[in-house]
Amino acid sequence: MARIYVALGSNIDRQRNITSALDCLTERFGCLSVSNVYATKACGIVGNEFYNLVVGFDCDDDVETIVDSLKSIESAHGRHAAHSYDISGILDLDLLTYAARVVHDEKISIPRDDIVNHAFVLKPLADIAPETRHPLTGTTYQAMWDAFADKSAILRDVSDLFG
Repeated sequence: MARIYVALGSNIDRQRNITSALDCLTERFGCLSVSNVYATKACGIVGNEFYNLVVGFDCDDDVETIVDSLKSIESAHGRHAAHSYDISGILDLDLLTYAARVVHDEKISIPRDDIVNHAFVLKPLADIAPETRHPLTGTTYQAMWDAFADKSAILRDVSDLFG
C-alpha cells in the first residue's frame, strides 16, 4: 500500500465544503490522517480567506484512479474543470504525493510543486508527516517547514471550527 497525501482548500462556504470533502474522502479511501486547518490568504485570486489542510491515507489504487476520484469529489461540490485559478475556490483537492513516486507528465505532477512553494500546503503536510521525506529533495517536511522563508500566508489555526 502506498501512503498518499492530498491538499484540500476552499474559500466558499468553507466549513461545509471541507467537512463534506472529508466525509467523501473517508467514504472513498477509509481512515484519514488529518492536519490542522489553517485560514490562509487567497493566493493568486481576489476573494475570501481559504481554509487549507492536508490529509493522508493508504491506498492501492493507481495515481490516475486517485486523481479521478479527487476530481469527482470536486465536481460533486460544484467545481468544474473549466474553473481557473482566477476565481474563488469552491473546493480544491490536489494529489501531493504518492509514496515516493515521481511522475511529471501532461496530466499529473507528483510530488506537487506546491509543497515547496506554498506555506498553506507545506505547514499542514509537516503537521501530519513531519519525518516523511520529500521524494526529490530527501528533506523531511518538518525541516522544510522550519526553513521555509515566507510563513505569512498562514494566518491562524481554525481547527476548532471543525470539532
